[in-house]
This record gives sequence, structure tokens and C-alpha cells, in this order.
Amino acid sequence: MKIGITCYPTYGGSGAVATELGIELAARGHEVHFITYASPFRLRGYHDRVFYHEVDTTLAHYPLFQHFPYTLALASKQQEVALAHKLDVLHVHYAIPHAVTAWMAREMLKPQLDLKVITTLHGTDITLVGQEQSFYAITKFSIEQSDLVTAVSDHLKEETERAFGCSGCGIRVIPNFVNLHEYQPNGDERPALGPAGHKVLTHISNFREVKRVKDVIRIFARVRKAMPATLVMVGDGPDRDEAEREAASLGVAEDVKFLGRLDTVANILQGTDLFILPSQTESFGLAALEAMACGAPCVASRAGGLPEVITDGVDGILEPPGSAEAMGRRAIELLRDPAKHAAMRAAAIDKARAFSAERIVPMYEALYHEVTGK
Repeated sequence: MKIGITCYPTYGGSGAVATELGIELAARGHEVHFITYASPFRLRGYHDRVFYHEVDTTLAHYPLFQHFPYTLALASKQQEVALAHKLDVLHVHYAIPHAVTAWMAREMLKPQLDLKVITTLHGTDITLVGQEQSFYAITKFSIEQSDLVTAVSDHLKEETERAFGCSGCGIRVIPNFVNLHEYQPNGDERPALGPAGHKVLTHISNFREVKRVKDVIRIFARVRKAMPATLVMVGDGPDRDEAEREAASLGVAEDVKFLGRLDTVANILQGTDLFILPSQTESFGLAALEAMACGAPCVASRAGGLPEVITDGVDGILEPPGSAEAMGRRAIELLRDPAKHAAMRAAAIDKARAFSAERIVPMYEALYHEVTGK
């Protein structure tokens, strides 16, 4: 089957999942075409049957364009690629603007090509952007006009139905997945991310407000008072400066490493004792799943789709958003108890197997066959 994929190519869960999905589909014999303004950050190197088509933005400085109409350029490129390569399905990730541009491309192609559009909802496209008054109507329209819609968690499906009153939209839940060949424990050969004797805590995100990165620092500061520890912060974004200032004000800056954006994080997670994800909400929590697959239990918020990934007290720790003190206390208790930590680590690895690419990707393949009749 020939499949087009449009996603945000930048650092974040939706782009990571979309790219990993395309790579997995190609490995299963499908032809995959990524259509976006930059090569997705996880599309590293050559993959057989994977192609990238860049959306032309060279007119961005045209004097009549105060704001470059990227959505129109993207729709045009989607139409062009679909027609040239006879795509069967255009799978777009994030409702705004990708589902809207896919609808435009599909309309332009009639009657030359019967292109099917599948939209996968990832979170803030529904919970934040889509519910803004200026985007509400077009987000609802794009969902209703898609041939099929998926959400990455039951929580997101229910939130979409509540927010847009589309209980008859037939949204399917297909959770995010992890490549267990890349994300796996590394035995005793763990990378040295901190000085000898230090417990290693890690956080990975795009450092947006919803990630509550200052809480990451506060949780770590409590742990650091109780034992030698190092915090590894991977990613970048608008709240990085605040996180650095918080580390300085709490006197832990020397034990916090800000590594910036990294394309590959499995080796970091393999050297992690505890992963911290105190987000205000998460539609799923891909970063937590990848950490669990590498054997790092998570301290996370009991919010959004995270309880669908983490079972409190079994394979991780859940506390309400904003409860840095409780998260810090439970993190200390876990790190002080080697037997409990080992049991939680084993349970986290086992839980991740339920979200393996081998189990989840065939669900998408089944959707493609269903929507195309092929």
C-alpha cells in the first residue's frame, strides 16, 4: 500500500510517533511518503521504501504575504505527491492544520484519485488549540470530514467527544507504541550520566508550560537533599531558562545537566534510575513509555492518558499535577529501597511490551485496509 504521512517534524511526541510509524510500515513492505516542511527529527539515515517531500516555502518573503500561507502550500504538496505516486491513504497527525489541508488535497484530487484521509489526534490539537474560539469550528469540521479518526488514548477520545460533541465520530483508540529493539534495558553496561554513587533522574520534553519543568527541578531538589543524585534534562523550549533559574535558586545547578535536543535518547534512558514527568496533562505519555521500556520507572502526574500507561505503585508512581512534594517523597522512598526499585523496574519493562510496535502497528495497517477496501 502507498501511504502519505504528514506530521510536525519538530521535537515532540506526535512527530516521533508518526515518524516511527512510517519507518515500521516501510519495514512491513509499504511505500511511505512523508510530506512536511522539514525532515522529521527521527527520520535518521536511509530507509528502504521511505521518501521525504519538502513543502516549498521559498515564497515566505513575498511582500504581499505578511504571514506565509503554509497550509495552502502543504495542501498543494499533498495533492501533488498523492497524484504523482498514486497514494492510497493520507495519514495526518494533529488535526490543525494537517487534517484541514488533507481535506483540501482530497477535494482537489476528485475524481482523479480516491484518496482516503485518516487523522490521528495527539493531544494539544484538541485540548488546547482546537478549543480556542478561532479554531473550534474548523477543528470540528476537519475531524468530521476525515474518513477515519484515531486518538492515542481513551482519555483523548473522551475529551474530543466532550469538547466537540461528536460522539458519533467513531473515533478509534490506537495507543502510541515503542520500538523495543531500540528502547530496551542495557544490563550492567549503563552509561555513566553522573558521578559514581549518584542516582540518575531524567526528564525529556519540549519544555513547554504544560510539562511543568520547574516541578522537575523541585522534585529533584528534594531527592538531592536525601542522597547523591544527578538530573539529566533533555530537550529545549520556552521554559528552559526558568528551569535553569530554578535549579540555581534551589542550589542544585551543579548536579543538573541540560543537554538540549537529542535525536537519540535510548542510551540516556538506559542509564536512568527514575524518569520524571510531572506534566499538567499528557494525552498519552510517550516519553514515559520509552523510559519504562529501558527499565526506568516513572514518577508522573495522575492526569490525562498517563494512568493508561502507568499503574501506580506497580510499574511507576502517580501523583496529582503540581504535587512536587509528594512526588519527591515517593521518589526518595523508591530510590532508597533497592528491592522495590528492582521490582518496579521489571514491571515497567513488562508493561512496555504491551505497547510494542509489533502489537500496535498492525492496528494501523488494519485501518488502512478497512478504509480503502484493499
